[in-house]
Amino acid sequence: MYYSIDLRKKVLRYLENGGSKKDAVNIFGICERTIWHWIRKQKEGNLYPKVREVKPRKINNKKLIQYIKDNPDSYLKEIASAFKVTPTAIFYACKRLRITLKKRRPYIEKVIKKKEKNI
Repeated sequence: MYYSIDLRKKVLRYLENGGSKKDAVNIFGICERTIWHWIRKQKEGNLYPKVREVKPRKINNKKLIQYIKDNPDSYLKEIASAFKVTPTAIFYACKRLRITLKKRRPYIEKVIKKKEKNI
């Protein structure tokens, strides 16, 4: 979230008309450091906030979802080799998409093995 351009202009106009930075902090409810940034940006000629770039992702979300639907029992290593990335990248992509790759927990496997031996 950033401050509006109107507020930035009002604060800078207040300072140009002889107001102090400490008074501007109290009147407008902003940090003094922010005022210093705005003054520097005004000197540069661009008062607008910096727009962040959206970086493209290595893993296509639609392809990952489709792959997991087609291969629900595959492990992270197998999915990673299919997408030519690390298993960690697949893990975070699944986490971002709220996909859980549930496998049997070790203690459940032990219980199942014990039951199979008793049968």
